[in-house]
Amino acid sequence: MTLRRRTYQLILCIVGLWLVFEFASRMAAEILWFQEVGYLQVFLLKLKTQGLLGTIAIAVSSVFLLGNLALARRLQHPAEERKSPVVGALFASLGANKTGKNTGSNYEIPVAKSQITFSWLLLAVFGLSSIATFIVIHCGLLAANSLTYFGIADNLPPPPVQLGIESIQQIGVQLFSHWWQLGLLLATMLAVVIKPNFWLRAIALFLSLAIGLIAATRWANVLQYFHPINFNTTDPLFNQNISFYVFILPILDLLGFGLTVVFVYSLVSCALTYLLSGNSLSQGSFLGFSRSQQRHLYGLGAASMLAVAFRYWLGRYSLLYSRGDVTYGANYADVTVRLPSYGFLSILAGAIALLMLWQVYQFKIKNELIKKILLAWVTLTFVGGWLLPQIVQQLIVQPNELAREQPYIQRSIAFTKEAFDLNTIEIKTFDPAGKLTYADLEKNQLTISNIRLWDKRPLLQTTRQLQQIRPYYTFPDADIDRYTIKNEKAQKGDSESQQVFLAARELDYTAVAPEAQTWVNEHLVYTHGYGFTLSPVNRVGVGGLPDYFVKDIGVAAQKGETALEVTSDRIRVSIPIGYPRIYYGEITDTDVMTPTKVKEFDYPSGEENVYNTYSGRGGIAIGSMWRRWLFANYLKNWQMALTRNFTPETKLLYRRNINKRVRAIAPFLRYDSDPYLVAANANLTNNDIEKEKDENGNEIKPSPSATDKSPNYLYWIIDAYTASPGYPYSDPGNHEFNYIRNSVKVVIDAYNGSVDFYVAYPSDPIINSWIAIFPGLFKPLDKMPPALRTHIRYPVDLLSIQSERLLAYHMEDPQVFYNREDLWRVPREIYGSEQQPVDPYYLITKLPTETAEEFILLLPFTPVSRNNLIAWIAGRSDGGNYGKLLLYLFPKQRLVYGPEQIEALINQDPVISEQISLWNRQGSKAIQGNLLVIPIEQSLLYVEPLYLEAERNSLPTLIRVIAVYENRIVMAETLDLALKALFQATSTNKPAIIRPVEGTAPALNSE
Repeated sequence: MTLRRRTYQLILCIVGLWLVFEFASRMAAEILWFQEVGYLQVFLLKLKTQGLLGTIAIAVSSVFLLGNLALARRLQHPAEERKSPVVGALFASLGANKTGKNTGSNYEIPVAKSQITFSWLLLAVFGLSSIATFIVIHCGLLAANSLTYFGIADNLPPPPVQLGIESIQQIGVQLFSHWWQLGLLLATMLAVVIKPNFWLRAIALFLSLAIGLIAATRWANVLQYFHPINFNTTDPLFNQNISFYVFILPILDLLGFGLTVVFVYSLVSCALTYLLSGNSLSQGSFLGFSRSQQRHLYGLGAASMLAVAFRYWLGRYSLLYSRGDVTYGANYADVTVRLPSYGFLSILAGAIALLMLWQVYQFKIKNELIKKILLAWVTLTFVGGWLLPQIVQQLIVQPNELAREQPYIQRSIAFTKEAFDLNTIEIKTFDPAGKLTYADLEKNQLTISNIRLWDKRPLLQTTRQLQQIRPYYTFPDADIDRYTIKNEKAQKGDSESQQVFLAARELDYTAVAPEAQTWVNEHLVYTHGYGFTLSPVNRVGVGGLPDYFVKDIGVAAQKGETALEVTSDRIRVSIPIGYPRIYYGEITDTDVMTPTKVKEFDYPSGEENVYNTYSGRGGIAIGSMWRRWLFANYLKNWQMALTRNFTPETKLLYRRNINKRVRAIAPFLRYDSDPYLVAANANLTNNDIEKEKDENGNEIKPSPSATDKSPNYLYWIIDAYTASPGYPYSDPGNHEFNYIRNSVKVVIDAYNGSVDFYVAYPSDPIINSWIAIFPGLFKPLDKMPPALRTHIRYPVDLLSIQSERLLAYHMEDPQVFYNREDLWRVPREIYGSEQQPVDPYYLITKLPTETAEEFILLLPFTPVSRNNLIAWIAGRSDGGNYGKLLLYLFPKQRLVYGPEQIEALINQDPVISEQISLWNRQGSKAIQGNLLVIPIEQSLLYVEPLYLEAERNSLPTLIRVIAVYENRIVMAETLDLALKALFQATSTNKPAIIRPVEGTAPALNSE
C-alpha cells in the first residue's frame, strides 16, 4: 500500500513539475516576444489582471462551495443509525422530542414533520440533480468557449455570462438535441446518488475552476471598469450615462453570474447531501431535516435569494436590449409592466432573504409561512415577468401600437444611429440631369481614367497564372489603393492619382514539393515572399490580360536595383520598391530562424536561385543555449535545440502572420477582414524626395532603416475597431455588437515586423479608455508617416455594417419606420451567371458639389419593393475628409435605373445576349463582372466589364466593356470606344454595339 501511494505521489509530482515547466516556458517565451515587439507592459498588465481575477474567483468560490459541503457532511444523518427498522422506529418516536438532541452524540434528531416518502424523495433528488447538471453544463460550455479567448491570440469578445430562467430553459431544450448533454444529466444523477460526497465535491471544484477561467477571460472588462470614459450621453429610462452600460454593467453581470452559481449550487449540493444521508434511498424514506440542517439550508437559501434579487435588479437594465416586434430596446410593455415588476421582485426576493436570515438566527418563523411566501414569489415571477406583459401587449399595445410605441421607436432610431455613427452623415439630394456630354467626360478625365475594369476575382486568377513564377509563391489577395503617379508627358513634379490593384507575392511553404519539405527548408531556407504586382484598374494589356506597372521576379538586378520588373521610369520614380522581402504577411505561418549558416532563398533568377541573409530588426535572439531549449519546448520544435546551423547572431521570427500578430498584442480590438499592402517610403531619405522638416523647420534625420543597403518599403495596414454590445436602445441586427467605431489604424512592417497602433477616431470613449489603460500602446494619427497616411482608406467592413443598419434606420419619422414605408436594400448584380449582392467599391471621382476628385468607397441602395436606385452612400478617405460619410438621395418621383434593371437590359439585348451565348458555346464562358454605378457631374454612368474564361486552364481575359447611359447601351472592346460611341455623334474605328433601351432594333455603329 505504501509503495502504491509513493508511486502515485511520484506521478503527481512529475505531472506537477511538467505543468509548472510548461507554464514557465510559455510565459518566458511570451515575455521575450512582447519585449521584441515593444509591448511588454501590455502583456504583463493583461497577465497580472488575468491571474488576479482567476485566483480570486477560484479561491473564493472553492472555499465557499467546499466549506459548505464540509459543514453539510458534518451535519448529515449517519448511515449506521438506520441499520434496523427498530432504530428507525425509535428515531421516529424520538422525533417528537422538542429538544431534538440524541443523547450521547452530537447528532441532532430530525424533525418528524419534515419526513419525506420515497416517491417525493426520488423526485427531490431528481430535481436537485437536474439543477446541478444544468449549472455544470452551462458553466462548462462557457468555460470551454473561454478557452478559445483565453489564449494569447484571442480576438473576439468572450461569450455572455447570463444564468437565469431563459438559459435554464435553453439548456433543457438542448438536452434533447444533444445526446451527450442528456447522457451527462443521467450520469451526474447516477454518480451523485451512488457516491454523493465525492462527486458533489468534484463538481464544486469543477465549477470553481470554470468560474475562475470565465472571470480571467473578462480581464478587458475589468480594466475598463476601473477606467470608464464619459460618453456625454444618457439613456432616457434610467438617466444613466452610456459609460455605465459599456464599462460598469458587464462587471456587475459577471458578479451576479458568479454569485448565482456559487449560492445556488451550494444550496443544491447541501440539500442533496442531507437527502441522501442516512441510507435514505435504500430505506425508502427520508427522516427529515434537523434544526441545524434547516438553519444551514435557510442560510444558503437567503444567499441564493440575495443573488436572485441582484439579478432581477440588473434585469431592469437588460430591458434596454430587449427585442420587440416593432423596435429594439425597452418598449411600452417593458417600461409599464416589466420594469416595475422586476423592481418589485428584486425587493421581494431581498425581503425573503432577510426573512430566511432571521429564521437562521431566531428560528421562530414557521416553515409553512416561508413556503407560502416562496410560492407567492414564484407566482408573481410568472405573472409579472411573463403573463402580465403579454396581456398588456395584446390588450393595450397592439390595438393602438403606433401611439403606444412611438416614443420608444424614436429612442431606438436615435440611439442606433448614434451607436453606428450614422447621425454624422451629410445628406444631399442627387437629381440626375441627363445632360452628360463627351466634353464633361474630358473635364473629368481623372474619374474616367480610374474606372475599374478589372474585378478582384478575374485579376487574381490571371495574376496567379502569370506571376506566381514558382509553385511555392502565391497571391492570397489583391487590394485596391491609389498611388500618385508622375505623368509621362508632364513637367517635373506633375502627377496624378491612379487607382491600382496591389497583390503581395507571398511564400506558401505547403506548396513546396513534398520531397523538399525538410526541417532545414521550412525553418532556415524558405523564409519569405518576394515582391508584388501592381496593375492599374483601367488598363488592359495584350490579349486582354492585365497591364502591370510592376511584375515578374528574378530579373537580373543591377547594383542598387530591385529584382522586380518596373515597366517605366515614371513608375520607378513614383513607387518605392527597393528589395521587397515579405517576412511578415497574411499566410506566413511558419517559424523561421535567421541568420544561420544556411543561406536563405531570396528569389529565382533564371535557372539559378539568388540567396540572401536577413538583416532586419525583427526576431528574438536565440544564440544562447537556454533560449534555444526554451523555444524548442514552447514551439515543440526540438530540432532547434539539436541543429548546428545556428550562429550567435541567429534570431527566431515567429508569430509572423500579421493577423495573429496584431491580435496577440491588442486582443480587445476587432480587426478588419482585409489587411492591405502598401508600398511607401515611410522613412524618407535625401535621395528619394526633398528633405522632410519638422514644425520648427528643422530637417528630420532619417531612421537607420532608411539608409539600409537593402531598403524595404512594404507595410501592411489593418483597420481596427472598438465595439461594444452594451449601447442601450441600439439595434445590433445580426451583429454581436451594437456600437462600433473605426478607432485604430494598425501598421505592420513587412520586413521588420514592427507594429504601430494609430488612433484614427480620438473622440471615441472606448479607445480613450484603452489609452488610459495602456498609455504606451497608441499613437495619434498625425504621428503616422505622411507617406503611409495618404494610403488610409474608409474600410469596406465598416461601410457594410453601417449600410446594413442604414437600410431601416435612415427613416427618422416613427410612423414611417413603424409602417416600413421607405425600407431600403442593397441591390443585387449578376456576376458570372449567378446573382450576388453589390459590394462596396472604391472610386476616384469628383463628388457632386465638390471641386476635386477624391478616393471614395461607394454603395448604392434600392427600395425593397422596387429595383430603381433610391440613394447611394460614399465613405471618404482623403485628407481632412477622411471618415466622413455622404448620403445622396435620388428624387422618389423619378426613375433612376438600379443595377438589377441595368443587368436586365443588358441581358435581354438580342445582340449582346447573342454574342455572350456564342462565347459560352466555344469551350469557354463569358463572365459579367461587377456593375459599377459612377457619378459624374450631375449624372450616372454604368460600366460593366465582360471577361472570357476557358473551361480548362482558366486565364480570364477582358474582352469587352459595356457602358450604359440614360436610354442607350454600348458594348465595345475598350472603355474609350464605348464612351465615344455613347457620347460622340460619329463612332470610332473599332465597332461598338449600341442599343437604345427603348428601341426595337439593334444598331452597329462604326466610322
